[in-house]
Amino acid sequence: MAWIYLLAAGVLEIVWAFAMKQSDGFSKLTPSIITLAAMIASFWLLSLAMRTLPLGTAYTIWTGIGAVGAFVIGIIFLGETINAMRIGAAVLIVSGLVLMKVSSS
Repeated sequence: MAWIYLLAAGVLEIVWAFAMKQSDGFSKLTPSIITLAAMIASFWLLSLAMRTLPLGTAYTIWTGIGAVGAFVIGIIFLGETINAMRIGAAVLIVSGLVLMKVSSS
């Protein structure tokens, strides 16, 4: 169950990062509320995952899901640039996440 909590927490991290961008510095009410609600839910689910998963594993995977997810969302929805160096960085992050998961089994 901890891995499900961690995955959901990571997805919510993507949600709050995107909503924060849309909030324009917390000057828009709806995206600001979504940001705060997703942050709280993400942290709560991360805390549940940390009941059984090691700190280093849980936190690394949570931030990795958020980082790579925000990278992809930025490209798809915000028209952010895509180049070989950025893709390589994302591949390295995902490789690290896989190794972290395998090493904690």
